[in-house]
Amino acid sequence: MPIGLVFEKLLELPLFQGMSRNDLNDVVAQTRFGFNRLPKGNTVVSDGEACNRLIFLTEGTLSVESRADDGSYSLVEQLNAPNILQPERLFGLTQCFTKTFTTLSPCRFLILDKAEAVRLSDKHQIFRINLLNIISTQSQRIAHQPWRTLPTGIRQKVARFIEMHSMRPAGPKILHIKMQTLANEIAESRLNLSRELNRMHAEGLIILSRGEISVPALERLMQ
Repeated sequence: MPIGLVFEKLLELPLFQGMSRNDLNDVVAQTRFGFNRLPKGNTVVSDGEACNRLIFLTEGTLSVESRADDGSYSLVEQLNAPNILQPERLFGLTQCFTKTFTTLSPCRFLILDKAEAVRLSDKHQIFRINLLNIISTQSQRIAHQPWRTLPTGIRQKVARFIEMHSMRPAGPKILHIKMQTLANEIAESRLNLSRELNRMHAEGLIILSRGEISVPALERLMQ
């Protein structure tokens, strides 16, 4: 990729935002970046794969699938460029991806291996702060979850269940789950859950089918 184009792409990525032009010139000149382009329908990384590099999505849209530990349900959502794939997994106790990323459109990626990321973090304070901000924001969001007011109605429980399993509380989501499994997860009867889901379907908040709940816009469901 031409140096000028690499420079422009870095300006869009969260880990490089706030860097001076001189710092960005140094990054472009001194850093070994990898580049990749994948057509629609290709797996980028899979759940359980070792996370030994930072993968930046610079163009396109990804499908992101997360699965329950026992495999009883999964959630599919979307990730749009510019973005970064699970940077928090580069360090810590479990250094592997926990989601499967698949291209929904032709995509381009910029790749930075772990050694280069550590070197940039050591050399450029802005890069280090940006990385810490991303990880800290996610940690604070998770730590706050137990202290939120518990939802009362079935609709609110369904919305909270989907939100808590999502990367962000907005956009389209597809929940693959059996009715009884969801009923158990939210501590409601299968019959009452079925009735409420059908009402939500009639209102256009969800699209209900066998073993699947499609949510066109999670933000509407949470209102």
